[in-house]
Order: sequence, then C-alpha cells, then structure tokens
Amino acid sequence: MEINNKLEVNISKAKNGNQSAFKYLLDTFWSSVYNYQLKRTRSENEAEDITIQTFSKAFDKIDTYNEKYTFKTWLITISKNVHIDLIRKKNISISADTSKEQEEKAYLVVDESPTPEDKIITEQNLAKLLRDIKQLKPKYQEIIQLRYFQELSYKEISQQINEPMNNVKVKLLRAKKLLAEIINKS
Repeated sequence: MEINNKLEVNISKAKNGNQSAFKYLLDTFWSSVYNYQLKRTRSENEAEDITIQTFSKAFDKIDTYNEKYTFKTWLITISKNVHIDLIRKKNISISADTSKEQEEKAYLVVDESPTPEDKIITEQNLAKLLRDIKQLKPKYQEIIQLRYFQELSYKEISQQINEPMNNVKVKLLRAKKLLAEIINKS
C-alpha cells in the first residue's frame, strides 16, 4: 500500500510540474515500457526511442491521466500508440506533436537544481569522465556533450538535434542516469 501511496503522491506532484516526480516516474516505469517495446520491436534502439517518446508524451499530457486506471497501463497504452504511429509513418523519424505553447510550458517546468546524478558527474576527474561518457550510446554522448560541455539550453539542444524539447529532457534524464550507473560501477 505504501508503494501505491508514493506513486499517487508523485503523479500528483508531476501534474504540478515537479521535476523530481517526473524522474521518479521515469525511473519506476522505464523498464516496464522498454521491455514491452523490446518484445514488440525486437530492436534495442527502436524500443529505446519509443520508450523515450512514450515518456515525453506522457509527461506532456500527465494532466489527462485518469486515476481509475493504473499508471503503468496508461503508459503502455501511450507506448503502443507511439509504436503504431511509427509503423504508419515508417521511415519518418519519431517526433512529438508539440505546439509552441506546450514547448514553452515544458521549458518553464525545468528544475535547475542539481540532481544526485549531476553531483556525481561534476565530481569526477575529467579524463575519467570522458572515458565513461564514451561507454554511452552515441545519442546519449551527444546530448551530454551539448548540455554539459557546450552548456546549451534545452531549447538550443532541441534546435541543434532537431527534436522536440520534451524528447531532449527525457534523453538527458536517461543519459545522466546511465552515466551515473557507469561512474558508480568504476
């Protein structure tokens, strides 16, 4: 019962734009959505891209979540629809349908306070950090490099890699989490 209460609290906080709550939801449900897509696509890259897109859409539309349904079911439904859209569009790259207003709203949600992953990353020796970053997939290396070495804003990164700002945020969250895991192992 305690886990359900924590989940409800974090969903409520996420509806109010709390970045820590978004991170909690991402960490809690990433594996479920990713594994669901891995079974459907049989491709790690596609499953990862669809999972990123799923969380991007879910966080963008969190206020539409109905508590009558389990959060995981809601995410899986979004994920299934993202995959169906991808199949329909075939060779067109996945991009969220976000309006200017939604992008501006998403930009305002950004919490600039350092996360535990940020603290770990900044405490590392630069040479070792660069070796650790090279262990990440190229798309994660790029987003870490743009954010932390070129010090670009989310909006600038979004323009540079030609992806919606929500995707940038989710990719950066994921990249920081994976990098923190690599750093902690070594």
